[in-house]
Amino acid sequence: MTISRRQFVAGGAAIAVAGAAAPALAQQEQTAAYFQGDVPDNGQYYRKTNFSKIDPVWRRQLVKYYSEEPQGTVVVDTRNHFMYIIFENKTALRYGVGVGKEGFQWFGRAQVDRKQIWPSWVPPPEMLKRRPDLPTFVAGGPDNPLGPRALYLYRDGRDLGYRLHGTTEPWSIGGDVSSGCIRMFPEDVVDLYQRCPKGTKVLVLKHLGSGDAT
Repeated sequence: MTISRRQFVAGGAAIAVAGAAAPALAQQEQTAAYFQGDVPDNGQYYRKTNFSKIDPVWRRQLVKYYSEEPQGTVVVDTRNHFMYIIFENKTALRYGVGVGKEGFQWFGRAQVDRKQIWPSWVPPPEMLKRRPDLPTFVAGGPDNPLGPRALYLYRDGRDLGYRLHGTTEPWSIGGDVSSGCIRMFPEDVVDLYQRCPKGTKVLVLKHLGSGDAT
């Protein structure tokens, strides 16, 4: 609904406010539908994902997967928005993920050298330049965009600045949405955290993965 300045001055202020508020309210109702209660976790809580709103393809599942990488390796297929932990017998546990937007994607090898329960978030300087409205520090908690867990990626002992982490926006899984980090449902990043010790190898593919079938 569009309200002209003339209408507003003539006494249409209430209509203008209602017109602006209606889309915001509708958006809140749409996003709220993606959640279903709260899950207590280590003194905090995260909003439980309502998986009935999620395309089943993005749900965590065991699949056939053929790779030359050793068992235990994490492989991220950025094109198809999947992440795999390689198991034995040509199988893998597959997660749906959100990946980097155009211009923010990265590829190659890394390893998990740090893990954090309810991580804090410090936006990198280049992000603050793009978004000066962002806070410079967010403590761990339900409103932190990293969610309940983060696994920090390093190469040759250097922090790459990229993480495997949760999200407060479950509808973003399956999209090109981040500044390079790999987003997961909060339930999935908790699962991943338990499966991946420090030293876990990570491969981020630039091309189509070697193949999987459900």
